[in-house]
Amino acid sequence: MRLYALAVYLFLYLPIGVIVLFSFNAGRHASELTGFSVQWYGRALSNPFVMDALATSMTVAFVTAIFSSLFGTMAALALQGMTGLLRTLFDAVIYIAIMIPGIVIGIATLIGLVTVFDILNPLLVTLWPSVNGGAPSLKMGAGSLIAAHTIFTMSLVIVLVRARIAGMDRALIEASADLYATPWGTFRQVTLPQILPAVLAGFLLSFTFSFDDFIIAFFVAGSETTLPIYIFSSIRRGITPEVNAIGTMVLAASLLLLVVAQILLRRGENRK
Repeated sequence: MRLYALAVYLFLYLPIGVIVLFSFNAGRHASELTGFSVQWYGRALSNPFVMDALATSMTVAFVTAIFSSLFGTMAALALQGMTGLLRTLFDAVIYIAIMIPGIVIGIATLIGLVTVFDILNPLLVTLWPSVNGGAPSLKMGAGSLIAAHTIFTMSLVIVLVRARIAGMDRALIEASADLYATPWGTFRQVTLPQILPAVLAGFLLSFTFSFDDFIIAFFVAGSETTLPIYIFSSIRRGITPEVNAIGTMVLAASLLLLVVAQILLRRGENRK
């Protein structure tokens, strides 16, 4: 079993290690290691197309994480008080959003947005006064990216926050009500401090999943170019050490966020 586990881990992580190794290649070919250098990291960071794609990914991921944390926390608090068939139905919807393949989410989101745009754009033309260049036109872009990623990552936040709520000491909330605290005061002083580690962990995970996503973004990004989409386009022209350097930096940032999220969750468990 140990040899089997070792073989599985090598199969999964050895290619990643190769990418990291060849990102320090001094040569121009990604498959020939002629020496060690960090020049490709400098070229990647000075590439304006990489920086534009990085800025788009950072903006979309940050806004997505905010919306996911906010809406996911509200949904988790609301679902905690539900029982019966309705609770089962919502639970199924949440877990389906996590388990369903990304390509299905991307295609479904694309079809849904195109249908909505086809309905709303003629209405905007009719209702909007013909001044200042006419009515605005809804189209794919950063807004559709944020919406699609929020719908997907919000389910992760709901699962994390609900698990934290289930482990809360309900006696504290009851004591707060006995001491004539308002519902908002109880949430701000009792509930929120206990679920905050899970909310922050959900924020970081939402940011990571949105930042790293390629499949959903490929369908709904429109004219926007995120960093994963740029990397995919670059790979189609050939793999260079610059692509390896970009991938290594993205990998390091993702691992850092995941480690921070895990630390926050463990601190929440220790407090409990």
